[in-house]
Amino acid sequence: MPQAPSPEWSRQIQNQLKENFAEIQSRIDQACQLSGRSSEEVKLIAVTKYTPVAIVAELLSLNQTNLGENRPQQLVERSQQLSDKFEWHLIGQLQRNKVRAVLPHVKMIHSVDSIRLLEQIERVAAELQIRPRILLQVNISEEEAKSGFSVSQIRENLEAISKLESLKISGLMAMAPQTSDESTLRSTFGGLRKLRDELNSQTDHIQLNDLSMGMSGDFETAIEEGATYIRLGSSLFSGCEVEG
Repeated sequence: MPQAPSPEWSRQIQNQLKENFAEIQSRIDQACQLSGRSSEEVKLIAVTKYTPVAIVAELLSLNQTNLGENRPQQLVERSQQLSDKFEWHLIGQLQRNKVRAVLPHVKMIHSVDSIRLLEQIERVAAELQIRPRILLQVNISEEEAKSGFSVSQIRENLEAISKLESLKISGLMAMAPQTSDESTLRSTFGGLRKLRDELNSQTDHIQLNDLSMGMSGDFETAIEEGATYIRLGSSLFSGCEVEG
């Protein structure tokens, strides 16, 4: 059994996380102010990924309970290892054969990228008598290396998607191209927002409120363009190291 972290190490990690968190919150506040939004509209997802469990656990001291994980198996394992006060968001690719294992542990799936995956989640959710929250991943920048619905696929399948009874389709998710070009980022994030608004005008069966977009390098632009969830890892855990 791994040795429990020392009180001194825990304090150091808490202080570093507190410092990082305060800086991030200040940047969120500034981005919201620039765009005429309330900071309460933006939720931070702490992306744990390669961060050790002992460090992730310290986020409770900041009341940061929304955690994001890329890998389904690791999400399941960590949800069992950490406090049940944490709420888990799957932000990475989900294969259909992993749906049953993941659903009982996840608050929201950000990365649903096909009709076949949606249908599998619908079947399993109905069997488990749960209603998971879902975001549809859109390849808004039309990059060949990225997964997700194309804009045309979303439009063509909107009616079928809106009829899924065991799912709560809450919004859209996108990943921006790896670039520092402001106009490209705004085009990507703004394009997702415009698509969300267009889809909402075409159906009364679902209401797409959420936009999951923005990471450590571009989250301020994403907020200015309407993000309600931002997914941050490196900026939040910067300077945090494993004891010993």
